[in-house]
Amino acid sequence: MPLGTLDRTPPPFFRQGPSALSKLIFFSALALFLMVADVRFRWLEPLRAALAVALLPAQRALVVPVDLWRGGSGYLRGLAAAQADAETARRTLAAQAARSARAEALARENDRLRSLLDLRAALAPRTQAAEVMFEAADPFSRKVFIDRGQTQGVVAGSPVINEAGVLGQVTRVFPLSAEVTLLADRDAAIPVLNVRTQQRSVAFGGGAGVEAGMELRYLSGNADVQVGDEMQTSGLDGVYPPGLPVARVKQVERRAEGGFARVMLAPAAATDGVRHVLVLEPLGAQLPPMPEAAASQPVASERLLKTPKRGVAP
Repeated sequence: MPLGTLDRTPPPFFRQGPSALSKLIFFSALALFLMVADVRFRWLEPLRAALAVALLPAQRALVVPVDLWRGGSGYLRGLAAAQADAETARRTLAAQAARSARAEALARENDRLRSLLDLRAALAPRTQAAEVMFEAADPFSRKVFIDRGQTQGVVAGSPVINEAGVLGQVTRVFPLSAEVTLLADRDAAIPVLNVRTQQRSVAFGGGAGVEAGMELRYLSGNADVQVGDEMQTSGLDGVYPPGLPVARVKQVERRAEGGFARVMLAPAAATDGVRHVLVLEPLGAQLPPMPEAAASQPVASERLLKTPKRGVAP
């Protein structure tokens, strides 16, 4: 049979149809059209929502093993962390028990010494809890408002503290609220005592170049103050009880040309994020009343009568 008479066309079963390039162009155009239609006309949103609803059970079923693995490993890690925290808490409790025993012994010894020396017992200020409502609208001051006022017995000048130390002082009292000026305010000042050297000084708020900090002023250039020194209330102002943490020295600048040292302090109690505080009664309200000036007037007048005048013979 001659070769020219052979039929070289593939049978219908193996026919390929359009070429690969034609298919590529067609499906690329279809994809581009669908993307533009979805962006402009939102045609595919119902289809996408239906597919999401249909595939949700399968997604949940596939996530279950992952959640079990994560939950199991998290449970084991949490159990180990809880056991470590419990061990640390037991050690801390044992150390605090010994410290508490020593503190009780020192308190009893202090009471005996006070009774032996006939000293007055230390004042225990009355306290009441309060909650910070909001900060003052003035951006140039550091003040907050608490939900206790004249109705609850809050008076102007009452110290305000939290678990870390002194926060500030009540400066204005309203019937159901009160304004508290924080120690970082530029107008705030508090007498302090250096725990290490027992040196007294005054800490001022809002020192120059200090962001939300405090500053010790009028200290001589050779004053014994170091970074890390703890400052507590001295109790000499009749407002703050002694021994409350106030601040810690974070920077000391000694300038040769000046006679004073510049001491920067970091407040012990952070002013940001404070929610609950404790309002103390001023110590001056618990002190015995001072003798009236009228009682001393007769004595003074009697002394004036007995004193001879100049140039007059007695």
